[in-house]
Amino acid sequence: MKFYCIADEDTVRGFRLAGVEGRAVTAPSEAAAALRAAAASRDVGVVILTDVVAAGIRAEVDAVRAAQVRPLVVEVPGPGGPMRGRKTLGDFVQEAIGIRIGQKEEE
Repeated sequence: MKFYCIADEDTVRGFRLAGVEGRAVTAPSEAAAALRAAAASRDVGVVILTDVVAAGIRAEVDAVRAAQVRPLVVEVPGPGGPMRGRKTLGDFVQEAIGIRIGQKEEE
């Protein structure tokens, strides 16, 4: 089972350093095509998208999640941090186990 990253150039480059293949995209049409190709691949078990890329192709992301068990589609924050209004990893951990990790940044 492979991981595959679909995101901006910097994020894809970072994941490549960790051994994860990927495709850098600059337009929603490119992202949708990359997601379709990854979802059709028998080797890909997890697709990693930045939240910005996923927001641009929300219908396609939801369709893959609804129609297939695999790949698992995961959204991560991009280089600029999480999109405004989205929860951070620390927020998720705090909700799940009740422990705050680090300090909250001032808004």
